[in-house]
Amino acid sequence: MSKTQIVGVKGRRVWDSRGRPTVEVDVTLECGAMGRAIAPAGASRGRAEAVDLRDGEETFGGLDVTQAISGIDGEISSALVGLDGVDQVAVDDTLISLDGTPNKARLGGNATVAVSMAVAHASAASEGVPLWQYLGGANAGPMPLPEIQIFGGGAHAARRVDVQDFMVIATGAEDFAMALDWTAEVYRAAGQTMEEQGLLQGVADEGGYWPAFDTNEAALDNLVAAIERAGLVPGDQVSISLDIAASEFGEAGLYRLGLEERELDSDALSDMLVGWTERYPIVSIEDPLGEDDEAGLRKFTAAVGNRIQIIGDDYLVTNARRVEDAAARSACNALLCKPNQAGTLSEAKAAADAARKANFGVIVSARSGETEDATIVHLAVGWSAPQLKVGSFARSERMVKWNEGLRVLEALPGGGRLPPRELFPWGQN
Repeated sequence: MSKTQIVGVKGRRVWDSRGRPTVEVDVTLECGAMGRAIAPAGASRGRAEAVDLRDGEETFGGLDVTQAISGIDGEISSALVGLDGVDQVAVDDTLISLDGTPNKARLGGNATVAVSMAVAHASAASEGVPLWQYLGGANAGPMPLPEIQIFGGGAHAARRVDVQDFMVIATGAEDFAMALDWTAEVYRAAGQTMEEQGLLQGVADEGGYWPAFDTNEAALDNLVAAIERAGLVPGDQVSISLDIAASEFGEAGLYRLGLEERELDSDALSDMLVGWTERYPIVSIEDPLGEDDEAGLRKFTAAVGNRIQIIGDDYLVTNARRVEDAAARSACNALLCKPNQAGTLSEAKAAADAARKANFGVIVSARSGETEDATIVHLAVGWSAPQLKVGSFARSERMVKWNEGLRVLEALPGGGRLPPRELFPWGQN
């Protein structure tokens, strides 16, 4: 028997940042090494991404995960025990075949991704190294450039504003720690300004301030003001990134802006966003149009994609084939890589590899429903992803990831250095 053979797979119900049930998995190898991982959950979801298996009964509003855990302890465990944990592709292929659906609906993407990540952690433990080093070896790093939410909207804040995330990227930072330092100052300045204006009303799902603004554009104005109040230069030291999450308020090329009580077609929404990029220091926009509006995405990317990053999230759903198709059609120029969207680490890495081949940007991302699991930090470093999106600079399920990054950078040969600018779509021109 190989020392890295899987001998145990155990699931349990734990709780995420919204107080909802989720799945944690322990995987044990013959050598005694153990890996543990927890599945996150998203609120804004692409139609083609892997789905969670929820009980759908009265307990916890139908969100309980006893069926998913039963599958982990039963048929998943039976199928994986005896496999070599170091062979991640074989493990993940087994999970995919065992589920047998295109979106992990039978066993649950929450079950498969937790198992897949736990296997990777166990294999790293068997070699006595952290996951980032196990995945990347000598090629791991540098540290990813953080993308951090300051105001949360959309599905993360009861749709108080239409745009889901108003974020900052420390584009002028020299290293990872400096990027966090600058963002901390911007976050603090934004809170002070909102308090002075009588707008401070708590935080949204991912820790960004609750957006008590009268218009979507007012949030942009306040974000620029926060950067300046922090003593930083907008567009030079700190830039803006947006997640429009347009699928959440649009369908078939029509978009309803609830805050401003108006409806826009695809061209009008694009024109509005193009105008924003001309008036504000925006370097990145995620899901500017709906996942079903490929024609709109292509037009928008043609209009501004030569100077900013256009991220596909709901449109690409961490799927290698979709990335290849999007590249062929010039529908975006960057991938948001969410492991639970794919359902296994191997599928998520395949999407990231396809993005690199297409000269796309790659952003490893958390979800709105998170936990103390910091796996994505190790994936970003181990896979040498140029960017990392975790949420805001508040709440423990977010800070555990930023803090893990600070620990990782101490062990990297290059310390906290950030990727070269040419790896970012906005830096390739």
